[in-house]
Amino acid sequence: MPKMKSHTGMGKRVKVTGKGKIVAQQAGLRHNLEKKPSTQTRRLTGTVELAKADVKRIKKLLGR
Repeated sequence: MPKMKSHTGMGKRVKVTGKGKIVAQQAGLRHNLEKKPSTQTRRLTGTVELAKADVKRIKKLLGR
């Protein structure tokens, strides 16, 4: 049986913390920033822990 390869694209998008949580950048800060309120763009900065529904699928992609 061949080894499972981790999904390189997912590895670039998310980071696994020391405790095993998965954190990623929030969506919505790439373009059309002039029409978005400053409060919204400030709220979207930084990394957040991903939703529990996504964690199982992402861990599988990362080979964890």
